[in-house]
Amino acid sequence: MNELTQLTGAAFWLPVIFIGLMGLAFFIYAILDGYDLGVGILLPSDSPQHDAEAQRDTMIASIGPFWDANETWLVLGIGIMLIAFPSAHSLILFHVYLPVTAMLAGLILRGVAFDFRAKAPEDHKTLWDNIFKLGSLLATLSQGYMLGIYVMGFEQSAAAYSFGALSAICVTAGYSFIGGAWLVMKTEGELQLRAARWTRQCGRLTAVGILAVSIVNPLINPAIFEKWFGNPAVILLLVIPAICFGLFLVVDRYLKHFPYQNDFGCWIPFASIVIIFLLCFIGLAYSFFPFVVPNQLDIWQAASAPESLMFIFYGTAIVLPTILLYTVFSYRVFWGKATQLKYY
Repeated sequence: MNELTQLTGAAFWLPVIFIGLMGLAFFIYAILDGYDLGVGILLPSDSPQHDAEAQRDTMIASIGPFWDANETWLVLGIGIMLIAFPSAHSLILFHVYLPVTAMLAGLILRGVAFDFRAKAPEDHKTLWDNIFKLGSLLATLSQGYMLGIYVMGFEQSAAAYSFGALSAICVTAGYSFIGGAWLVMKTEGELQLRAARWTRQCGRLTAVGILAVSIVNPLINPAIFEKWFGNPAVILLLVIPAICFGLFLVVDRYLKHFPYQNDFGCWIPFASIVIIFLLCFIGLAYSFFPFVVPNQLDIWQAASAPESLMFIFYGTAIVLPTILLYTVFSYRVFWGKATQLKYY
């Protein structure tokens, strides 16, 4: 604490700025790559009741123009951590080396399957769809497990591993939740109705995961408990879970009576889930700040030299707006319902 009070100017504010930029990158990644990972997880199997192959084609088409660029935000977030907080990057990677490897394997499988399914003979197309689904599951389960053990402070215990497994399942449900909402917004007909049912089911499991993290976090960490419940502003802080609960209810009630005339409000579930994700990120950031590694390294201890951070800041000031503009432009160009995805 004495060292912190001696920090002034750039040495104090640059780490704060970079932890904010890193959080922004991971948040945008969770939204954008989250929905396309969710779409991959929801790919239906062949069944006599539904034209599963045509539905899978439409689902893939709905993410086709975006999915690859969405992963840019993951690269940016990890890049900021590596350059701005190198000691934290090393420590975190030490604890999550295996799940990171599994996540990368999943992302590679997705990339290969996405391209091969478009060029494979018809009788091999289902195989590549299943590989795309497997890659999506592997990536989301890995990310969820990493979040769980991060929240547990990288404890080496049965409780930590169990919570990591629960987090893996619930993060996968969360990505499926937003993926289903994306399909409600981007598709029509029978697939849109199925997506509405998937979204409701996944929403309930996602709510369980958020509730579990909200309970476990303060119980295992007295500092976090004090932040949330020992604060005079506790009534204001409890607005976050209250709004989350209200938005879950909005999504569920809207989809219960779906569809509506002229596709009224098809964007409501997706927009509501984006806000839920944002509130969850705000809650986690409030719980752990200023630590970048829970109870081990704060952002000032982990930060690079102020001179290095200032140099990086200039580069980020160019790169981040460029990525944002490209993202907005691509979504503007491909606005509207999904159409057939063709390769020429």
